[in-house]
Amino acid sequence: MTILAENRKAFHEMEVLEKHTAGISLFGYEVKAIKEGKADFEGSFVKVVDGKPEIFNLFIGSYSKRGEAVHGDPRRARWLLLKDYEIKRLAAESSQKGFSIVPLKFILDHGLIKLEIALARGKKKFEKKADLKEKQEEVDLRRAANEAIP
Repeated sequence: MTILAENRKAFHEMEVLEKHTAGISLFGYEVKAIKEGKADFEGSFVKVVDGKPEIFNLFIGSYSKRGEAVHGDPRRARWLLLKDYEIKRLAAESSQKGFSIVPLKFILDHGLIKLEIALARGKKKFEKKADLKEKQEEVDLRRAANEAIP
């Protein structure tokens, strides 16, 4: 599996509880644009509408080799392809206060583009600071270990 685009901000802003891999309904030029790295997750979210999961506000830029004609909105809602039991579970858990479904990354799996989504809970400010402090301590330990080895 190859990672095509990643939502790094989601890992900082949210605590990921469980992950799911979903297919996504795309046009051909959108697939090519994602492979070029022209996807942006900023402000995007997943919501279950009438029993169908949809991703909203996901920006997919235009493919570089496509002509002048524009084929719709780059931030249009797109359907996600999940099993029924996954949809029901995600809908039930995301309806609780403080929980949401966020996109994490686009992956290329056997020639198909999949979207990894997660049930997540927003972090408090002190949790974000503690995570940053932990990461910095790990970096410092690695540097110290590398300097100790001649």
